[in-house]
Amino acid sequence: MIRKIISIDEEKCNGCGLCINACHEGALELVNGKAKLVSESYCDGLGNCLPECPTGAITIVEKEAEPFDEEAVKARMEAKMSNFAESLACGCPGSRIRIIEKNYNKEQSNCNCHDSNSVKIDSQLRQWPCQIKLVPVNAPYFNNSHLLIAADCTAYAYANMHNDFMKNKITLIGCPKLDNVDYTDKLTEIIRHNDIKSITVLRMEVPCCSGLAYAVKQALINSGKMIPWRVVIVGTDGSIIED
Repeated sequence: MIRKIISIDEEKCNGCGLCINACHEGALELVNGKAKLVSESYCDGLGNCLPECPTGAITIVEKEAEPFDEEAVKARMEAKMSNFAESLACGCPGSRIRIIEKNYNKEQSNCNCHDSNSVKIDSQLRQWPCQIKLVPVNAPYFNNSHLLIAADCTAYAYANMHNDFMKNKITLIGCPKLDNVDYTDKLTEIIRHNDIKSITVLRMEVPCCSGLAYAVKQALINSGKMIPWRVVIVGTDGSIIED
C-alpha cells in the first residue's frame, strides 16, 4: 500500500540514538552506529522521531510500504520488556544486588604503598550492579537516594569522578549508543517506584551521549514526578563544559 513512512539518510546519521528513544513503537534500532528501521510494519509514519534528530537525517516520505501493524508493535514491545525482566532474574552472580558499606580508615586512605607522594582515593560506589541494563527497578538502595546517571566514558575522562560526582549517590552507568537500548522505560520505573531525591546526569560532549539526558527527561515526564535534576557535560579533555 502507498502510505507515509520514515526514511533515514545514513550519511547524515551520527548515531546519537535520540530517534530510538523518541519512537514509541520500537521501530528503530542502532545498527553499526546508524539508526535503522527494523520493520516497515512497526512505523506508524507520524514522525515522532523527526524533531529529535539533530542532523536532519530522518524525513517522512510517501511510498509503497507494509501497512502499520499495531498488534505486531504491541507484541514486540511486550517481548522487549519480558526479555529485560528475564535478564534481571537470571540469577547471575554479576547481577546480584549488593549494598556496599563504606568504613573508611583515614590513615589508610592517605597511604599509597606504591607512591609515598600520592593520596589514595577511596571508591565511592555504593551499590552493585551499576549498569542501567542490569539494575533491578525495585532495588532497596534506590529509596531516599540521590541518583547519578553517568555515561560510562565520563569516569575515564573526568579524573575526580568518585569524589566530585559519585560520593553519597547511587550510581548508574550506560552508553545509549553501545547498549543499543532505550533507557526511558527502565528509568521511568525506577523513578516511579522509588523515592528519588535528585538526579544528576553526567554525559560526554559527543552527540551520541545526548540520548542519556533525553531518556532521563522523558522518564521524569512519564513518571509524573517533579524531581530536581541537572545535566553536567564533560569534555573529551576532561574539563566540565556545562553544569
